[in-house]
Amino acid sequence: MSSKSNSLHNLALKKFKKSKLGVLSFFYILFCGFVAVFCYWIAPDNTNAANQMHLEIHSKSMGFSCQMLKNPLNNTEQQSWFTSFLYGKETQFDELPIKSFTIKENVLQVVKYSDGLTKKFDTAIFNNTPENYIQKKTFYFGTDKYGRDVLSRLLIGTRISFFIGFVAVFISLLIGIPIGAISGYYGGKIDALIMWFINITWSIPTLLLVIAITLTLGKGFWQVFIAVGLTMWVEVARIVRGQVITTKQQQYVEAAKVLGFSDLRIIFKHILPNILAPIIVISAANFAAAILIESGLSFLGIGAQPPTPSWGGMIKNHYNYIILGKPFLALIPGLAIMSLVMAFMLLGNSLRDALDVKS
Repeated sequence: MSSKSNSLHNLALKKFKKSKLGVLSFFYILFCGFVAVFCYWIAPDNTNAANQMHLEIHSKSMGFSCQMLKNPLNNTEQQSWFTSFLYGKETQFDELPIKSFTIKENVLQVVKYSDGLTKKFDTAIFNNTPENYIQKKTFYFGTDKYGRDVLSRLLIGTRISFFIGFVAVFISLLIGIPIGAISGYYGGKIDALIMWFINITWSIPTLLLVIAITLTLGKGFWQVFIAVGLTMWVEVARIVRGQVITTKQQQYVEAAKVLGFSDLRIIFKHILPNILAPIIVISAANFAAAILIESGLSFLGIGAQPPTPSWGGMIKNHYNYIILGKPFLALIPGLAIMSLVMAFMLLGNSLRDALDVKS
């Protein structure tokens, strides 16, 4: 029982629990992951990409509310729950911001929010119950320059920023671990050749390399996912190579060679499980770096393409509003990027301390 409680895993877990910032960051990342998965079920505007525009109420402050008339559209296509879960619901209503309305003799008369002019509708359009199609709508984070709900686009943008980390880190591990392990284990000319290729890739600025790959693959968030992953494997390979060079000199590796185990088995069954700690730490750092790179690409216009919401794209569309008296339109997505990146960096630091056997 005592040996189980004093195992390396339990000791690392105990040390990690003592780090309040690390635990808080971990739960914040879990929260962001939950939002990323169920964003369309949480967002007030659950249409595809939260792209419901209301130009009459563009750039409104946080907490703005008004009455909204929902004019039904003729959508006959049935949408599965899985499709709506992934891409949101198809637009079913044409929303019109109004100031007031009256109903007289099967005629709905509304006063438009934009210019104060009146507009009339036949109540038959609303199944003779137009009051059921008018509701008060509150934009808790305000509206952007197209009159879209900032909160909804922020929540849906979490999916882009969060999943690019997973995909990019997965690709970087898939490429970096085998290359680094082979380089460190065999050494010699193989190591020299691989290190030459790593140094060439390392010398190219990351953002420039990502832009080149993105332009080759085409614009879009899936292309960005792949491009970022293809540029982050170098750090993983260097870390794995250094750890393998040190670990292959241990006695249990020599014993495995004497027993006649194959090189692949020694690498993947004996060496890699014992160097997971630094790989986990570099993965957390790469997760944060991938979010920053994607935000930068979206800001430059070669990341996720409109109308897909992206935190970097939201900053690009509204950074000039900082000097126009409405800085929240750019600061809100900026704070979202900063908080998620900081959470991953703090988590990586806590994991480094917890997994350090010398501490």
